[in-house]
Amino acid sequence: MIAKELISDVIPSLRLSDDGQKALNWMEIFRISHLPVVDGHEYLGLISDKAVYDLDLIEVKMEGCRDHLLQPHVHINQHIYEVASIMSELKLTLVPVLDLEHTYQGVISVLDLSKKLASLMAVHEPGGIIVLELTPLDYSLSQIAQIVESNDAKILSIYTYKGEGPNEFLVTLKINQVDLSRIIQTFVRYDYSIRSVFMDDSILNNTYDDRFDQLMKYMNI
Repeated sequence: MIAKELISDVIPSLRLSDDGQKALNWMEIFRISHLPVVDGHEYLGLISDKAVYDLDLIEVKMEGCRDHLLQPHVHINQHIYEVASIMSELKLTLVPVLDLEHTYQGVISVLDLSKKLASLMAVHEPGGIIVLELTPLDYSLSQIAQIVESNDAKILSIYTYKGEGPNEFLVTLKINQVDLSRIIQTFVRYDYSIRSVFMDDSILNNTYDDRFDQLMKYMNI
């Protein structure tokens, strides 16, 4: 998914003839803290509510605010992860989108971005979540996928991140099954460390009960 597919069709841009008060009014309506300023199809920069308040620009036209405009932007062919990185790093509530000729195309709001990221991570799809804890050297996507698919399941989304320890590597799996008990047991057989599981509590409790009963039977042998 790229930037041009994320452009909002409702958030307007400011013209040089608009003043700071109009900017604040629109920011309140759309619940954002930034707005783009354009001259025709030329992108001039972003004005923030903080700049309007701190520099007393409420009655000043955008023409007189050029020196206070921020310059962040993305291009239409940039990936959604790049868009998210820029917005997060600069703490933006929206980011302007330009084409390859540097012509203004629109903006991507943080709300639109979060909705698309949620879709990419399949958060609305039914299923369960397993978080594996391993070292970077032990990480094998092919083996993890094989374990899941050997239990007639599919990985809907997967993401990795570093844990608190220097060699701690966490892998989060969203799987298209609500009952993950068989998959959990297979991961355990392959010596995977499971940090956490998120699924129906009653199913999870039954899994723990079964494992406890198996332990008791083993101890009674």
